[in-house]
Amino acid sequence: MEYLISAFILFLVMLQYFRIADRYNIIDRPNSRSAHSEITIRGGGIVFPVAFLLLFTNLFFNEILVANLSLVVFGVGLFIICSVSFADDLVDLSTRIRLLFQFAAVSFLLYFLSVFQLFPMWLLPGAYIVTIGILNAYNFMDGINGMTGLYSVVVLLSLFYINRNLTEFTIPEFIIYPMIACVVFLFFNFRSKAKCFMGDVGSLGIAFWVTALIGLLMIKTGQLKWILFLSIYGIEVIATIAERLRLRENILKAHRRHLYQLMANERKVSHLVVSVFYAMAQVIVNILVIYLELPEWQIFAVVLIPAASTYLFIKYSLKKKLRTRSINENSRNSD
Repeated sequence: MEYLISAFILFLVMLQYFRIADRYNIIDRPNSRSAHSEITIRGGGIVFPVAFLLLFTNLFFNEILVANLSLVVFGVGLFIICSVSFADDLVDLSTRIRLLFQFAAVSFLLYFLSVFQLFPMWLLPGAYIVTIGILNAYNFMDGINGMTGLYSVVVLLSLFYINRNLTEFTIPEFIIYPMIACVVFLFFNFRSKAKCFMGDVGSLGIAFWVTALIGLLMIKTGQLKWILFLSIYGIEVIATIAERLRLRENILKAHRRHLYQLMANERKVSHLVVSVFYAMAQVIVNILVIYLELPEWQIFAVVLIPAASTYLFIKYSLKKKLRTRSINENSRNSD
């Protein structure tokens, strides 16, 4: 019952936020690189920090907060990254300011995960780089309706299954509340014409939460394979960055080189179909990661080699078709 009440509260919060966003013009205007063509409310991802407040309240009134005080540290980090991200949604902050606050938020996250106690000092820079990289990769992939919300639900459901049936690594509420937030957000976003977008506050907020959960699982089991729960996003982002570096483009500037952008913008595939495609690809990966009884390096190979090869094949086949179509259209125009 408490989860239904929380979902209802989050639903009301979203409706109230729409009124505020409409009044103060917190909107996303389409441009040449956008995957949408209509003005849409941005910042709907505020549902995630609010979901944490509901989680905190639930733990307090059920008298189990004392046993989970470390969540306060996580909450501080979450609110830091959500606050600066929401500010960026409003006024477009500089990269330096964003990274400074992300560094502060990640410091709280790493402390929450006991990384400072468990890792040697020389590994800490790598922990910061990887964590900040994951957060921004999540942000890069939040480009079409339903994408990050649906993808996050897949990851969270996989983590919930593991926590309940295989290895208990956190309290179930810590997984359930972000799932509720994702479902509420998707009610407004998983549409042909979205009511709202996540904004940076949402993509970085849910990325922060998901990263914390995967980190807890990795530390509990001593296994790195759980990072593969983010492999579809990871392959896409790394391959696209490599492509842009090869083309000598500024990787910090907006672009339309992601596969999902080519599918949605150039091939005019429905945003919802593309989002489901990415989510189902991650479902297949997660099943393999959970059930394959192989050494970790073999699991990485079994997952990453076929997934990366399939991604590159689809992307470059699509680009070839688009080039051919462009040449044919230019030829007809010349005639």
